[in-house]
Amino acid sequence: MNWGLILKFENLFQLRCACRQLHALSHRKVYRTQWKPVQSSVYPIWSVHLYPQLWQTDKLISVALPHYRHLATKEEKKKNRKKLPLTKGEVEIRQKMTVEELARAMGKDVDHIYEALLYTDIDFDSLEPDSILYEDYIKLIVKKSGMKYKSAKLKEEKEKENTDAITFLDTPGHAAFSAMRARGTNVTDIVILVVAAEDGVMEQTIESIQHAKNAGVPLILAINKCDKPEADPERVKKELLAHDVVCEEFGGDVQAVNISALKGENLMVLAEATVALAEMLELKADSTGLVEGTVIESRKDKGKGPVTTAIIQRGTLRKGCVLVAGKTWAKVRFMFDENGKAVDAASPGIPVEIMGWKEVPSAGDEIIEVESEQKAHQVVAWRNYVEQQEKMKRDSEVIEAKQKEHRTEYEKKQQKLAHLTWRQRKAVLYKANKHLMCSKPKERTEIDKNVLSVIVKGDVDGSVEAILNILDSYDADSECKLDIIHFGMGDISETDVSLAEAFNGVVYGFSVKANETIKKLAAKKGIKIKIHNIIYHLIEDVKHELNSRLPPSMVENTIGEASVLDTFSVTVGKSKVPVAGCRVHKGQLDKKMKFKLIRKGDVIWKGSLSSLKHHKADVQIIKTGMDCGLSLDKDIDFNVGDEIICYEEKEVGQTTSWDPGF
Repeated sequence: MNWGLILKFENLFQLRCACRQLHALSHRKVYRTQWKPVQSSVYPIWSVHLYPQLWQTDKLISVALPHYRHLATKEEKKKNRKKLPLTKGEVEIRQKMTVEELARAMGKDVDHIYEALLYTDIDFDSLEPDSILYEDYIKLIVKKSGMKYKSAKLKEEKEKENTDAITFLDTPGHAAFSAMRARGTNVTDIVILVVAAEDGVMEQTIESIQHAKNAGVPLILAINKCDKPEADPERVKKELLAHDVVCEEFGGDVQAVNISALKGENLMVLAEATVALAEMLELKADSTGLVEGTVIESRKDKGKGPVTTAIIQRGTLRKGCVLVAGKTWAKVRFMFDENGKAVDAASPGIPVEIMGWKEVPSAGDEIIEVESEQKAHQVVAWRNYVEQQEKMKRDSEVIEAKQKEHRTEYEKKQQKLAHLTWRQRKAVLYKANKHLMCSKPKERTEIDKNVLSVIVKGDVDGSVEAILNILDSYDADSECKLDIIHFGMGDISETDVSLAEAFNGVVYGFSVKANETIKKLAAKKGIKIKIHNIIYHLIEDVKHELNSRLPPSMVENTIGEASVLDTFSVTVGKSKVPVAGCRVHKGQLDKKMKFKLIRKGDVIWKGSLSSLKHHKADVQIIKTGMDCGLSLDKDIDFNVGDEIICYEEKEVGQTTSWDPGF
């Protein structure tokens, strides 16, 4: 146990007072009241890593906290009631059901409904069999009975609740941040879910809850922005019931604290609740032995070289230690704390910035300490060998599949040509491949023009990972292909510009810089360099670039409409030309524009007019309400009732159908 950290929390958060409260509450009998040390919420995850729990991660808060509350009266009532067996099935549920209706729908008695509502804030004095229950209580009762919703709305929420973390990682708009949330949850021992009291439970809140459940990490709910007049903390707690997050006042084991980060309200209470929970869970770590940890973030620094931010989970990290992470290793040269101050050692639970890496490891990689540099070389070489073998295996599978596909296609072609002689087969194959033979070498090697080649550079590995996760969701290759030719960390370099020139691509930077020399070189070669500090703006820029590479579509803009009132023919030279007598009833007819003839809803002809006359005079334009005679550039017989449409064609830029989720 890190006693230095314990003393620090005692001085800052008055640990002794909190422990006395816990001790007193453990022996107090409470009726219809519960201790509310914390209230919570979920927006971005605030993970507190007090003592890394390396060996007993299955001990959850649900086991520890109930021992600190003894609701004697309710427990005695619960024991005296007849326990009804839980049955799994579908229940027809609707909103605003009464207690009796719900019991009848579930096949239970009214006492079962009362029992399920024991640990809620409902007023039992006014609760009768004909009392109407709100939707939140209906959900809670059905969930406690192990049943499923049959109502369409409730069923949808239930399915959303049961969706695993992978489904939420695939949700559009969250691919950029899911890996970050999961990585933070996996390395912490207590997760503080911060939810805005005015917004309620959102998709990122649900995703954070799923990550915490998958990692087996207890939650503390912090409901933020409680200083606002529209804040409704109770609504947040009730909405969380649908996702198996039951606060203490509802009979659950999740502490909830109403806070205001802007005004600093109840932050001490939140800290005390965190320390108390850590004490009850007896979170401990071994500060001896070889070091183990996790890379939280990594980046390239001009003065420091490859740098990682890591959390130590076992052992004590000191200068000179040899570490291995992923496919790289390091001999620790310097370490810095969260304030940028140099430190000589880092014990478990301490975040630290490490210098001395040969290459930049990926965020989320596990850190292990080895005995010597020679051992580190062996570990990295073995990992590279294993990855190479796996890559060769995957490549061989792809090659075999392609060969099988080509062989099948070749056999089908041979079967089609089997009845022909060899001369006839040769002629057919020549005609089929003639367009390839006649094209120039440059044209044959040229790939599809509708390709956007992208180079992504970011400040840290996590930012690059988030951007790539969003770009991986691109699903409009049929419109324009998106090709990521290179990605990495650090400022934009001359190599990036050269790659972009070779592939006719665009260089995107996130929170990085490009010096004046690089900008001038890119301008000289006609390469676009686009730097953003907000990930949403970068993705919007990519979408705009994709739209610019899509071929324009032709749109017909109607200028005028006319109806054929009579038909006749005029002799021109030795031939007779059909003429239509028309009246313009909308817009105008312009001889310079294009026309089409519509008969019974079908387009019979498209083209231009050979003549347009008003009485006997040739005119250029016929306006609404005027009569005219016209002939087409093709001999087509008119019928009374035909429609003559005058229109112009305009090129309109297309937009990609890709939806990144924001």
